[in-house]
Amino acid sequence: MKKLQIFTTGGTLDKIYFDALSEFQIGDPVVGPILESMNVGFEFCVDELMRLDSLDMTDEHRQIIQQRVSDSDAEYILIMHGTDGMVETAGWLGEIANKKIIFTGAMQPAAFTDTDAVFNIGCAVGAIQVVEDGVYIVMNGQVFAADRVVKNRAGQCFEEAVSR
Repeated sequence: MKKLQIFTTGGTLDKIYFDALSEFQIGDPVVGPILESMNVGFEFCVDELMRLDSLDMTDEHRQIIQQRVSDSDAEYILIMHGTDGMVETAGWLGEIANKKIIFTGAMQPAAFTDTDAVFNIGCAVGAIQVVEDGVYIVMNGQVFAADRVVKNRAGQCFEEAVSR
């Protein structure tokens, strides 16, 4: 992998809670410091596109993401995204050619002790080095084609979409 371009959009991964009674805020992106602390053996750059809960994301936001990914000269693109809107946003990128694009996020903020953030980021970084060009979602230790995955809210996981 020559260089990894990372785009952040907010989501649970970057959420900060001040106490049990307060509203959350989306803080600074944590993916850069996580990768630095893991002493990764590749170059990466992090561009913050927005700080949104994915439930608040609109088509205009998705268009910004689509344009930035399309305009990027990077072959390897990791998008940190909230899990509720991840599948929808991934669908906006399906026509982009000659890139390996992976979405990941977390069910629990990176600041929490029992977070899945570091695991999901690690899985995404490993997956992006071996997948074919296309758009993928990496969550729960699994790699899914973006057009064949759903979020199971009750089960707090992603799973293969059932075709009808």
